[in-house]
Amino acid sequence: MVVIDTHLARGASNGGFTFHDRGGPYGRTKGAKRIVAVDVTGLPVGALAVPASTHENRTTELMLEHLTEQGVASRLELVLVDRGVTEAATRALGRDHDLEVRRVGWDDKQPVFRPIRHAWRVEVAHGRLGRSRRLAKSFENTTTSATGWLQVACIASTLRHLSRTQADRRALPAAA
Repeated sequence: MVVIDTHLARGASNGGFTFHDRGGPYGRTKGAKRIVAVDVTGLPVGALAVPASTHENRTTELMLEHLTEQGVASRLELVLVDRGVTEAATRALGRDHDLEVRRVGWDDKQPVFRPIRHAWRVEVAHGRLGRSRRLAKSFENTTTSATGWLQVACIASTLRHLSRTQADRRALPAAA
């Protein structure tokens, strides 16, 4: 199972030709969308950057194509997406990639924050990646370089997690 979600990163005002465009709520934010897919433990499995105006349906499709190219999709059975992806796109993506694609979210509008089980892991991953200095804003001028820096941050996050896991195992006493 993987969870796919996007995060809008504001573009830095560095001038010149850039892939940044307007997107987000009401098209007010100039920047890039970062798409991240995480597994059930919250570790990144795939990461891409696209212009901010790219619709959620298309971003999910791009991530599933990326996971297929990486050879990850053959092991997938379930993909969770948020309510930004339409019901029709969910069915089409599931049919095209031979996966169960499920929309998750709260049907009722509540004035309080309620995390969504399993889907919250991707939000935590976006927060962790956002602490990388290079990802504070979208400084890149091409989607290729923006994707590269995002993937470097994902690798660093995974290595930090693995090094903590190894340190925890060494600290445990040996079983008799």
